[in-house]
Amino acid sequence: MSERFAFLDRGIGEDRGVILLDGQPERLLIRRHDEDACLRVGTRLAARVRKIEPAFASAFLDLGEGREAMMAFKPESRPVEGQTLDVEIRTAPRPGKLATVRVVGEAAGDPRVLAAAPDLESLLCMLGKCDEVTLGKEAGRVADLAEAEALETFHSLPGGGNLAIEPTRALVAVDVDLGERKGQDAKRISRQANMTALSETARLLRLKGLGGIVIIDLVGRGHDAHALLAAARLAFAPDNPGVSIGAVGRFGTMELLIPRRDRSVRDVLLDAEGKLTDQTLALRLVRLALAEALSNPGGRLVAKAEPAIVAEAQGLFSALREKVGGRVTLAAQEGWGRTKMQVVPA
Repeated sequence: MSERFAFLDRGIGEDRGVILLDGQPERLLIRRHDEDACLRVGTRLAARVRKIEPAFASAFLDLGEGREAMMAFKPESRPVEGQTLDVEIRTAPRPGKLATVRVVGEAAGDPRVLAAAPDLESLLCMLGKCDEVTLGKEAGRVADLAEAEALETFHSLPGGGNLAIEPTRALVAVDVDLGERKGQDAKRISRQANMTALSETARLLRLKGLGGIVIIDLVGRGHDAHALLAAARLAFAPDNPGVSIGAVGRFGTMELLIPRRDRSVRDVLLDAEGKLTDQTLALRLVRLALAEALSNPGGRLVAKAEPAIVAEAQGLFSALREKVGGRVTLAAQEGWGRTKMQVVPA
């Protein structure tokens, strides 16, 4: 029977929650302290219908203070421009896409927040089906490992072989490769690899926060379509409601539709070019500095990084000094690579 455990790393500038499934990271939830909490999944708002697009059966909603969201509607429940509705954020905004909502009922008054989204600890307990979360140093270690795995493209499969998971604008492509997986019976080996790949793909997509259309390129030929469909239903059951799984096609691919809900890890940590943002690196620098300060009580330290990262980290280090005192300073290093950082005795 699968076991899940929850971890919560409360940090300076961001909190990171992790669910472990049988010892492997299954979900990574990142909440940055400067993000707009009103657009988090689960937030309830009074929203005014600003504009209706009948051709797309959609409406643009004014959430207040410049925030917008999109709502789909059925012909029999078409809203009226200017109407105020009680809505809940169903999917968080992502690059080029507005948040989407579901309608709870009627509302009155100006656009405003009616109820905040569940806090991160409550969400972890719900997803992990557990009563408590692990905090502290171990939570930080687990979050670092989960973050590293979530950003990888290639993943080893238990028993041999590997997966490549690559998101594009249109879909998520998953390639299964036998690699060094050994065996005399090629068909049996392929079947084992595909079964393992479906389970690992489901875990990794949840970890990465990826959804939408997913196409899995299975290995081998002559697939047992019924067995693979049953395995996929089991593997992706935690993503329900809303998962649709297609039959194995003539070219050996399986298509799925997985609901998007929260922002993906890539959307949070990377820029449009797929590089770690200055904010992400600044947060890593302050975590490193905090760890060094706690392991060296009373010692004076200097945190070194590339100038843009140091500039981004200034506010975070102000918060750090409130925790450990003024003994940690920042120093910009010209010519350093963006990911190079050190915390050393002053």
